[in-house]
Amino acid sequence: MPETATVEKIAVNVKVNGKPYARQVEPRMLLVEFLRETCDLTGTHVGCDTTYCGACTVLMNGLAVKSCTMFAVQADGSEITTVEGLERDGKLDPIQRAFGDSYGLQCGYCTPGLLLSTHQLLDQNPEPSEKEIRRAVAGNTCRCTGYMNIFKAIRRAARNMKGV
Repeated sequence: MPETATVEKIAVNVKVNGKPYARQVEPRMLLVEFLRETCDLTGTHVGCDTTYCGACTVLMNGLAVKSCTMFAVQADGSEITTVEGLERDGKLDPIQRAFGDSYGLQCGYCTPGLLLSTHQLLDQNPEPSEKEIRRAVAGNTCRCTGYMNIFKAIRRAARNMKGV
């Protein structure tokens, strides 16, 4: 019987949605797997494993990253926000409300990535132009909508954020 190689695990310490996680993981574990399997946060979706679709988008230290092509060990010491971290005290984030109110979602598979990409955009630019909105979500693919309601939702979210 051949010997199986033992993979040395590496410590990963992150804060996800404000909660600290300290785990020992294999060096090859992807961030999306860490979030879904280790933290039990399944709102981050796996769609393509190539960064094309953006369903795996999370915020790392406030910036949108594609967690399907990033190793968990690369996130060590970071603060991560997943879609579950947008809601506060049982209340939807203004971006989440805007997507629902504007019919900016259908099946919901791409929605977490779109919400977090929108969050980064509005944090950096509270009054984005149409061109800036399109650029901000260009890395997120939706196969259900024609994007017009998504763009409408982002404009509505920008207005909602002013009222928060």
